[in-house]
Amino acid sequence: MLASEMIVNHQEKAYALLQADAEKILKLIKVQMDNLTMPQCPLYEEVLDTQMFGLSREIDFAVRLGLIDSKDGKALLDKLERELSVLHDAFLKK
Repeated sequence: MLASEMIVNHQEKAYALLQADAEKILKLIKVQMDNLTMPQCPLYEEVLDTQMFGLSREIDFAVRLGLIDSKDGKALLDKLERELSVLHDAFLKK
């Protein structure tokens, strides 16, 4: 395997892992909203803030290592925030 192929492989793996972590956050919040708490509950907000902060730190680390582009990392966070907003709005309309 050439060095450039290995770099691309690591970049793809890093982005896939970050996407998987974003999906875990979305699923965690869905479960929390369905079974435990309301969106305005401090526990909900604490979990969401903690998870989003953790993901943003992971993305920052991957960017600093050169595994993902900062634009891709920001896009991943923005997408998750939009999905969470849709989920939040749907919950409030119940």
